[in-house]
Amino acid sequence: MNTKISSLLITGISLLFAACNQDDKTKIYEANDPVAHNRDTTVKPGDDFFKYANGAWLAKHPIPAAYSAWGIGNVVQEELRDRMKKINEDALKANAAKGSNTQKIGDFYFSGMDTVSIEKQGIAPLKEELNKIDQITDIKSLVDEFAHLQRIGVEQPIGAYVGQDAKNSSKMALSLYQSGIGLPNRDYYFNKDEHSVTIRTDYQQTHLPTVFKLAGLNAGQADAATKKTYALETFLADSSRKLEDLRDPYHNYNKMTLAGLSKLAPDIDWKATFEKMDYKNVDTVIVGQPEYYRALNKTLKAYSIDDWKNYLRKNLVEAFASYLSKPFDEENFRFYNKVIYGSTAQLPRWKRVLDTENGLMGEVLGQIFVKEYFPEKTKERYVKLVEEMRASFKEHIEKLDWMSPETKEKAYYKLSKVTPKVGYPDKWKDFSTLEINCGPYALNVLRGNIWWHNFNAAKLGKPVDRTEWGMTPQTYNAYYDPSNNEIVLPAGIFAIPGFKDENIDDAVIYGYAAASTIGHEMTHGFDDQGRQFDADGNLKAWWKPQDSVKFGARAQMLIDQFNGYNVYGSHVNGKATQGENIADLGGIVIGLDAFKKTQQYKEGKLINGLTPLQRYFLGYSLGWLTQDRKEALLSQILTNEHSPAFLRVNGPFTDVPEFYEAFHIKQGDKMWVAPEKRVKIW
Repeated sequence: MNTKISSLLITGISLLFAACNQDDKTKIYEANDPVAHNRDTTVKPGDDFFKYANGAWLAKHPIPAAYSAWGIGNVVQEELRDRMKKINEDALKANAAKGSNTQKIGDFYFSGMDTVSIEKQGIAPLKEELNKIDQITDIKSLVDEFAHLQRIGVEQPIGAYVGQDAKNSSKMALSLYQSGIGLPNRDYYFNKDEHSVTIRTDYQQTHLPTVFKLAGLNAGQADAATKKTYALETFLADSSRKLEDLRDPYHNYNKMTLAGLSKLAPDIDWKATFEKMDYKNVDTVIVGQPEYYRALNKTLKAYSIDDWKNYLRKNLVEAFASYLSKPFDEENFRFYNKVIYGSTAQLPRWKRVLDTENGLMGEVLGQIFVKEYFPEKTKERYVKLVEEMRASFKEHIEKLDWMSPETKEKAYYKLSKVTPKVGYPDKWKDFSTLEINCGPYALNVLRGNIWWHNFNAAKLGKPVDRTEWGMTPQTYNAYYDPSNNEIVLPAGIFAIPGFKDENIDDAVIYGYAAASTIGHEMTHGFDDQGRQFDADGNLKAWWKPQDSVKFGARAQMLIDQFNGYNVYGSHVNGKATQGENIADLGGIVIGLDAFKKTQQYKEGKLINGLTPLQRYFLGYSLGWLTQDRKEALLSQILTNEHSPAFLRVNGPFTDVPEFYEAFHIKQGDKMWVAPEKRVKIW
């Protein structure tokens, strides 16, 4: 999963082609070029290709104070926000009928921008919820409150959701996963590196005491609550799995009856708890991390009811802090954005409100968005590109010398069954039951959370809706879903800021869209996780055992390669990032062979002095044109399955022979890797 863009989202500068004065063999972009002018030509391509490809742009565009990173994705997002702002401002003026999408858009935006009311209200919008926590008296009422908080979108120790059964993708099942901690990742509680120590020290000494005081505790009570809450979270974290251990779908699939679940955590009445969460008629549940639920059961008695009430108060306030008055909002930003990710200023309020709105009812906005900004012609280009990538991937599988004919036949079949969803859904979600009014803002968000909870819970026991999208059209991202064997490519993932889609040459598009998005997501169906699901989306062994061994040996080479990359003293986690790294490398080589079939590649004409092959690699690099603050990079290495952006360029390129050819990379260059050490999977 992760990144690229679409076209008509952007109205920027038209791109013109003109013949070179000397002859008609070489064409140039007269006004601009999506890749040529981003380069820092003082850097040798063979020393640091990411800097060579993107350095000039990055030097001219430092990270704004409100951001932890800045790059092409942010520029696209800014343009998307401008379009969303117009949609919201038009809705405000519309005087639309109650219950209409336009009314909901306008009222939500008004409630978020009504800072006068928000400041007057303080914590008052949460008063009813705080009273519910105050009424907890024993373990039963505590667990009942867990169930209630689940419904309104507040973190609590029972992580439940409805999703496809990994071993029976036609059935929706209830799953439980590890939850309940306040820091972004369990390792923050234990790692001894400077970054982790700084964050957990601030969490204990500043953030938690501040939140407890904002929730109404005095200084002494806040200090005591901090110690107990941190101890409780640390206990849960100690029984939570590490990032890399969450990648094994078999190890994280433990199906059991309610009786079996009760043996793990006997102090919870699971049937009653699931009923209160709106999960009806549950007879079995898939538990991701059983050891976590054993630990949770111990904490129910190891910590007092008052300790638990303070823990829940903290979680409630943190969940809604961004939608309350300044003291709440500013502390939430200070810790979770500034301390953890290095941002030094907040986004303007209108952008934050739009981002929240987009998260809660993005398809309402999306229906308006695609009518105005994503025409059928653009969609057709990328639908066609998907099929070209599918054909190229099949050719790569055919040529593999390490995969048996039996596994190849099944791989062809799975590849043929990959469903592409391009641009926007054919069927939109129905938000008619979502109630939105002019405020309070926090309660609009709370009702939005309840709507999504109910939407998810209602899936239990119903047929799988394989038409559903998990992203909105205006999203700058993409994903592969193994249970549906589908790639989802929102309109927002293909855009290049300042350029019309139809005016960008194929070399750039094949690198930028085909390789790093379409091919990347398609390859996820055959990475360390995705390959364990069959063509119908079921967790099932379909590879010959010897093929799995050979694949594992090649994947281990890539794990070792990325383990060797050091960022500010921290090593990339090659095991945790292997799926994304496999998909990056796969997308590049599959996209390259698809590009070699185009007229542009065959003609070999220069554009701005660059060959088609060079422009392909620059186009791919354009998709990762990003620079990050130190704090953000260190947090990413600790919590994210994606490698840092610059390594998503430099890392896989060193394994691609055509890269060496295109830029004349030779032994002695920093990026040169001996041929026998280069990783080749697909």
